[in-house]
Amino acid sequence: MASDIATASPEPRPGRRASAAPRRGVWPLGSRLGRLIIALNLLGLAILVGGALVLNEFRQGLIQTRLESLEFEGEVIAKVIDEYATIGEPEPALAADPAASMINVLSIPSTQRARLFDAGGRLLADSFVVADRVDSSPLPPPLKPGEHPNAAGARQREARLAKAREALAAEVREAMRGEVVRNVRVGEDGNRVVSVSIPIRHVRAVLGVLTLQATGVEQIVAAQRRALLPFILIAVGVTLTSSLLLTQLIAEPVLRLARAADRVRLQHSRAIALPDLARRDDEVGDLTRSLEDMTRALSDRMQAIERFAADVAHELRNPMTSIRSAVETLDLVKTVEARDRLLRILGQDIGRMDRLITDISNASRLDAELARESPSPLDLNQLLAQVCEFYEATRKPGEVGVRLVDQAPEPVHVLGREGPLSQVVRNLIDNARSFSPPGGEVRVSLRRGRAEAVVCVDDDGPGMPPENLETVFQRFYTSRPKGAAFGGNSGLGLAIARQIAEAHGGRIWAENRLAGQEVAGARFSIALPLARS
Repeated sequence: MASDIATASPEPRPGRRASAAPRRGVWPLGSRLGRLIIALNLLGLAILVGGALVLNEFRQGLIQTRLESLEFEGEVIAKVIDEYATIGEPEPALAADPAASMINVLSIPSTQRARLFDAGGRLLADSFVVADRVDSSPLPPPLKPGEHPNAAGARQREARLAKAREALAAEVREAMRGEVVRNVRVGEDGNRVVSVSIPIRHVRAVLGVLTLQATGVEQIVAAQRRALLPFILIAVGVTLTSSLLLTQLIAEPVLRLARAADRVRLQHSRAIALPDLARRDDEVGDLTRSLEDMTRALSDRMQAIERFAADVAHELRNPMTSIRSAVETLDLVKTVEARDRLLRILGQDIGRMDRLITDISNASRLDAELARESPSPLDLNQLLAQVCEFYEATRKPGEVGVRLVDQAPEPVHVLGREGPLSQVVRNLIDNARSFSPPGGEVRVSLRRGRAEAVVCVDDDGPGMPPENLETVFQRFYTSRPKGAAFGGNSGLGLAIARQIAEAHGGRIWAENRLAGQEVAGARFSIALPLARS
């Protein structure tokens, strides 16, 4: 028989907007602050490295140009010397005087030095000697009375001079093999020089070596360092700027969050509130919103615990008051019938307190049990079948039966915990049995939607007033049919069922079933999201 469902669909429960989901991605590409940190530090490094590379290329280019210029000049001079200062046939040799005259005639710049060596490595001409050039350097300060010259300094100068001459001799020996030698070496004055040694050939014979060297390399290096200084200053400025930005963007907000957390801990505040940080669209904003949501959730939990404690105290006070009154009256009664009636009241109140304490204990342990057990895929078809079989197996004659009337044709998997979900179904079935008439039946059904599975528990009881369709899920709320035993229910079963359903991401609601215009019973439904395959 078709029946219409007249109910009150569950209204959306008020709540605040959830914070944005944490950013995902491979660090640091998925992090705005990570990208900022890397970009700022790489920028300073890139400026420094780029400046060094550019100036190093400039320095190398200058040296290369100087070497090429010296080589060109040297080849011209070597050809002139070979043409006009070669004597002897068939074994040619260099004439020292004509060669020296040519070196003297040539206009050698003051920044260059030309030296001519014969085939035996003997110095034939030196442009510095020919030009009567005298190397000068500042004299050391005069010695004080009794002070001796610095022997160590003199030995260092002698060692430097010997090293420079040995480098020149090695360069000349290598050029004697018939190849042009380019070199950057340390001169006799301790400064770097650019040197080119060119063999003087007559046909195939090497008659000598012409060495041209130019100073100014140290000046080039000094100029390079001076040119690099702006890049270094810019890199330091970028690094300092990035440090200040990181301090302002990360360190100070984190410190503010730490102080806000300390206020919550030390001043018994209920929540962290930093709206300016929560508006930020980066990881610090995500952290702030998460901390605000966390502290608000803790505040809500504390308020719920306070309300629960107040409700528990209120519910325990009623049977305690009844027990105290019965005990105080027990000594005053004179008849056996009155005494037996008081003893029955005491037994009922003690049983009621026992049920209250048991249900309160179960409700207080519920959060810990839900947190301790991890959810896993669970087949609702199998779970409902097992629960209904248990009720049928333990049903006594005359008790309300429980039957699974509709099952999905295939397994219906949800992500949940078997124990708590079984408790939800049992609480709904127990509630429906308590309202069903003697010999009645409670029907359990399951249907699968596109995104959720819905379990329905129907009874044939009197139904519920429309205004109570939501209040039945409040703690300690009881509305028993006439004739039901007083204190037989604690009023926590449906509240526990809703708490478990919401912990699994589901919802639960109550409605009246209608047959025509008449109420045919109540229906409690629980919807749970399907597990992803």
